[in-house]
Amino acid sequence: MRLRYIKVIASFGAVLLAKPAIAQSVVTLYGLIDAGLDFTSNTQTGRPASGPRGANQYSLQDGATGGIRGSRWGLRGGEDLGGNIKAIFVLENGFGIGNGTLAQGGAEFGRQAFVGLQSQHGSVTLGRQYDSVTDFTQPFQSGAQWAGYMGGHAGDVDNTLNTRRSNNSVKFTSPDFSGLKFGGLYSFGGVAGSIARNQIYSVGGSYNRGLLGLGVAYLNARSPNLGIYATNPNAGTTAASNNLGSLGSATTPESNPIYAGYASASTLQIISAGGNYQLGSLTLGAAYSNVQFRGLGSSSGLNPLGYAGTAKFDNAEANLKYQITPGWLAGLAYVYTHASGADGRGGALYHQVTIGTDYFLSKRTDAYIVAVYQHAAGTDSLGQPAVAYLTGQTASANNHQIGVRVAIAHRF
Repeated sequence: MRLRYIKVIASFGAVLLAKPAIAQSVVTLYGLIDAGLDFTSNTQTGRPASGPRGANQYSLQDGATGGIRGSRWGLRGGEDLGGNIKAIFVLENGFGIGNGTLAQGGAEFGRQAFVGLQSQHGSVTLGRQYDSVTDFTQPFQSGAQWAGYMGGHAGDVDNTLNTRRSNNSVKFTSPDFSGLKFGGLYSFGGVAGSIARNQIYSVGGSYNRGLLGLGVAYLNARSPNLGIYATNPNAGTTAASNNLGSLGSATTPESNPIYAGYASASTLQIISAGGNYQLGSLTLGAAYSNVQFRGLGSSSGLNPLGYAGTAKFDNAEANLKYQITPGWLAGLAYVYTHASGADGRGGALYHQVTIGTDYFLSKRTDAYIVAVYQHAAGTDSLGQPAVAYLTGQTASANNHQIGVRVAIAHRF
């Protein structure tokens, strides 16, 4: 009898000590805070300007409006499902460090929110995600490396600094084939009776091996004023919500003077490419994008100037980065933007020079300084003399503008 009890107790103990046969799951909490003091010259709060010069602006801004990185916190994780298949997810919130409000138009997880499956053949994810232009060509621009949003292409017209995300999207990303990666995204418009309306699709690829990096991408957005420029909660959901007078506002679709007048486009097309090459401590880079607002005069948005046809933008960038020490870099970039007005009317030129330096105090904390100068000429999309407009800042009252940012960033 005693031997039977011993066997029962031993068996029960073995069950308690046995390793559970369940899938392993890992969740990581992460974040970044980027805050700085900004100076912007010649700012205006609306059009027309009251005089030839505007007022200088001094402000404390989050990285999402002028800096290298937007403040965020997020959760990422995965679960091993067996058979080399893994469930993955990311929930990433953006916020303004100055007042603690939600960024990305008030979206709780406005930066990213997706779930999907990953295997040795790649990953498929669903949710609010980055498009292929951001994934494959953004890394070659100075704005993504050290220049920040101030140093982005005029008004971020090509969305290479990811001003807009793609909602309701399905995305495929390949594994890394000895430096080669590719992928694509499709965003459902969700309009009954019209599968194409408001849809977005993009494809791209990159090659990074040794000293050389290359990337190319294509994006097509139907009814862009509603399909891509209205993807943040407070951007509005109807064409009538667009207000061409609200310059400098991030709450309305296509709200800057560089391309606000093209809100009635039926299609937005972006072709983007970039590359870099490392020579010791020096990295030389170049980027190009062609942006077309096609089918102007559609019902996508307001068209007070009666545009028809296509408006085009060509952006060309040359940049360099020098690694002074392992934790200290300096950069220089020049961006040229040529805008061809619709119907042969107008057209503008934007010349921009950016210099900056970034010093890492530790692996998690860095301090940086960025200075940008932009000069505009010609006629902008609103049919008025083109004014300078640094991405994320208030438009200038005249054709030139200077922006300076001194900031600190910390990761956790």
